[in-house]
Amino acid sequence: MEQENLLGTQPVGRLVLKLAIPAMLAQFVNILYSVVDRIYVGHIAGVGDLALAGVGVCGPVVTMVTAFAALVGFGGGPLMSIRMGRRDMEGAKQVVASSFWLLMVLSVLVTVPAFLFRRPLLFAFGASEAIYPYADAYFSIYILGTVFALLSFGLNQIVMSQGFAAVAMRSVILGAAINIALDPVLIFMCDWGVRGAALATVLSQICSSAYTLRFLFGKRATVPIAPQEWSAGWMRRILQVGLSPALIIALDNVMLIAVNVMLRSCGGSQSDRLIACAAILQSFMLIVTMPLGGITAGTQAILGYNYGAGRTDRVMAAEKRIMLLCLAFTGVMFVVARVIPDQFARVFTDDPSSIEMTARMIRTYTLGICGLSIQYPFVDGLTGMGLVKWGLFFSMFRKIVFMTCVIVLPLAFTVEALFYAEPVSDILAMLLSGVGFLILLPRLMRKREQEG
Repeated sequence: MEQENLLGTQPVGRLVLKLAIPAMLAQFVNILYSVVDRIYVGHIAGVGDLALAGVGVCGPVVTMVTAFAALVGFGGGPLMSIRMGRRDMEGAKQVVASSFWLLMVLSVLVTVPAFLFRRPLLFAFGASEAIYPYADAYFSIYILGTVFALLSFGLNQIVMSQGFAAVAMRSVILGAAINIALDPVLIFMCDWGVRGAALATVLSQICSSAYTLRFLFGKRATVPIAPQEWSAGWMRRILQVGLSPALIIALDNVMLIAVNVMLRSCGGSQSDRLIACAAILQSFMLIVTMPLGGITAGTQAILGYNYGAGRTDRVMAAEKRIMLLCLAFTGVMFVVARVIPDQFARVFTDDPSSIEMTARMIRTYTLGICGLSIQYPFVDGLTGMGLVKWGLFFSMFRKIVFMTCVIVLPLAFTVEALFYAEPVSDILAMLLSGVGFLILLPRLMRKREQEG
């Protein structure tokens, strides 16, 4: 109960840092799952660029699995925090147990069709005949480990929503360390290529999920997993609340697919190279968006708990501090994108033309990333308080602008004009979210105060 009480009593500034920093570091480490795979795969002798493009085509697979995990984690986490804020610990236990069983069921529903229909899926993601063998090798093994990916991501959010950001961070660090250690062994020493990269990822997710399960089935958790406490009613509510963040992530998946498809259709003879460079660009963007998402997801426990307790003054104070922290992070990454994109690209490939093309992509794509420091805290904050329809509205605006630009810009100009889609959508979404923060959020807080 001490951890629960801290969410409502500890000074807001200190509490934000206490939860945000470990969550940010955890997500920074978490990106190593995909980034390290791509680094090693890009240096496989003779086929590095094709193999890298193949793994890049599989990027939406990771996002797809994450979307299903978010359906439960971002649905169950806020509901549990709100129950804790209202001192309904029995309801909180039912939320956690229901989340666990939902993850188990979803793992089967995702794995079977994805594995059976992997060929048409991969070609829909932008694969060519030259790329397909590498994409299929990675996809087939990764998708068979879906249950561990779902448990690792989904339950980690439950842990963070209880205020145990450090535990969630250690779980992710454990998985990333194992992945980094196994990648060179399985890819090069065992000569398994992209299959080795996928297997290393699955094994690391097994370890990460085991660590999280051990914590949630133990005595340290404020709300442990009690399997018999599941409730059909809570399952429906979890899916309702989690639908918004899951759709947001799923649409990110569609956006990745759209980028690859447009590069394939408009890139001509350069399409394979463009997709390989886009895979490196996506790795850089993961370094921006995942730690940023870690800050906003890690602090949802503060917002959900205090919203549930009716402490709207603490909600507003926390939101302001979360935005400032996000602004500091995106500001640093904006400078990094200007200064060292060439060096970042060299980690993945030795080809001079690919390095030059990737650096140009990174500089263009990141022009508006400071705007994310407004949208991410606002959207994830609304979701953390259970105000999912508003969170979905503001997130959907950005995605609609992005998709429109992805389709229109390469047709109207050159194929590389596509990479201006991100800054245009980031800046417009920042303006809309800023208006929402200044006008809508205070009204929502006054409504909560009137409810008592």
